[in-house]
Amino acid sequence: MSGDGVSGGQPLGEQSAGERPAGERPAREASAVPPGPVVRRSSVRGQVLAALRTALATGELRPGEVYSGPVLGERFGVSATPVREAMQQLALEGAVEVVPNRGFRVVERGARELAELAEVRALLEVPVLLRLAGTVPVERWAALRPLAEATVRAASSGCPAAYAESDRAFHHALLSLSGNEQLVRIAADLHRRTQRPPAAAPALLADATDHTALLDALIARDLDTVRTLLHGHVTGSR
Repeated sequence: MSGDGVSGGQPLGEQSAGERPAGERPAREASAVPPGPVVRRSSVRGQVLAALRTALATGELRPGEVYSGPVLGERFGVSATPVREAMQQLALEGAVEVVPNRGFRVVERGARELAELAEVRALLEVPVLLRLAGTVPVERWAALRPLAEATVRAASSGCPAAYAESDRAFHHALLSLSGNEQLVRIAADLHRRTQRPPAAAPALLADATDHTALLDALIARDLDTVRTLLHGHVTGSR
């Protein structure tokens, strides 16, 4: 992230209209100005949250480092409040942890923790996809092809943040076919927690091609290939 924040140097929704003395009528010409979009606090928080997730994915916010709300607010051109709100959401997702009176520390996951989380994710996703492979109509799998191809394009760009987002979108779409909202929510949480440090473009591309191969196997109802591909993709044990 550059010092001018996520809005090209413009504060994110922090501007407030100037106050005028009580009883003073607004200037006549102001009535000719067309109304602009209303910027709500939630939208500011959402923009900051998206920017923080990008910074985590690209490694700009480094594991083990502590960041304060006011300092990050200056970088984004906003007050500390939406930053703290966004950081609280990231804390719920396990990406950061609260450090009293200091700010938030980016969680640093060891190889063992990542492996354990990946194993849990495989235990959840593999059986579900195998069950769905035998029941979901072929055309519904085929409809997910654009999402799989989007991950390949994101990987080819070499941008870890873009790839992370497209990867999550693809897996969310896959599991949404189960119709189980709780399962989708838990799987999404695990997906974020197993996010690894930024990888080079070739590694991202290898990961992305798993998606198109997995769709091919699902369409062909090749359960053995689905099992092998998905387990290796989730655990990194290709």
